[in-house]
Amino acid sequence: MSAALLGCYDSFKKQALKANAVIPVLFLNTLFSSLVFLPFIVLSATTDVLDGSIFHVASGGWAVHKYVVLKAVIVLSSWVLGYFGMKHLPLTIVGPINATRPVMVLVGALLVFGERLNAWQWIGVALAVASFLLLSRSGKKEGIDFKHDHWIYMIVGAAALGALSGLYDKYLMAPESEGGVGLDRMLVQSWYNIYQCALMLAMLLLLWWPKHKETTPFHWTWSILGVSLFLSTADFLYFYSLSLPSAMISIVSMVRRGSVVVSFLFGALFFHEKNLRAKAFDLALVLLGMVFLYIGSR
Repeated sequence: MSAALLGCYDSFKKQALKANAVIPVLFLNTLFSSLVFLPFIVLSATTDVLDGSIFHVASGGWAVHKYVVLKAVIVLSSWVLGYFGMKHLPLTIVGPINATRPVMVLVGALLVFGERLNAWQWIGVALAVASFLLLSRSGKKEGIDFKHDHWIYMIVGAAALGALSGLYDKYLMAPESEGGVGLDRMLVQSWYNIYQCALMLAMLLLLWWPKHKETTPFHWTWSILGVSLFLSTADFLYFYSLSLPSAMISIVSMVRRGSVVVSFLFGALFFHEKNLRAKAFDLALVLLGMVFLYIGSR
């Protein structure tokens, strides 16, 4: 469910950024996401209505919130790069690049958590890398040079930071007995949205507003609201699954990147993007790689 909603989020984000200023769109997304979770924070702090429910937000001081602030910085950095890259690239290029995040997560798990890849997983990694190389070939047909296009570098950077965020999520959710911090998932999701909103407000006022008349103008579109709603719901399901006992970040991350199927269909049906046959083959390699990762991680 999280993967399907994440695909809708990517598609609405592409629509929201069409001929639109990136920073105010990103600020509004963080603002609406914060407003979604603000009632849960207030009700949890002032009443016992949500006690024992999956919507209860735990309380905590700076010892807890410092981890959430770092989470907000990592995610926001990924978003800034991803939003600028997505604005200037076809969705059918961005989606498969983002689908390589599970590979980065596996490599991170290998280096950070001491996990070891088996033969099935190595095949999955090889297929994902091959799909990326083939995707660069497809991009050249649309005038996109993977080696020299800085929008591509932004999307790759966003994917790398997204993978780092996934590994950090596992660290935050895992109990202390397993080497994690054991934070409440609703506390993490609720407050990191609020911290992101504060950071984006500073960027809006300091970086965008002074020069907003010289750059791409901002215009309101209802797809901006859709971005926040789809992302908030997708992240809620993601954090819930990750908080379950023995949840594996490599599997959760891999399944979540299945969102590329939804975003690819949106790119084909609604944005009328080009060269779909070659990209579909590249996408099939990504999905086949995920199957091998799944088999190897069981």
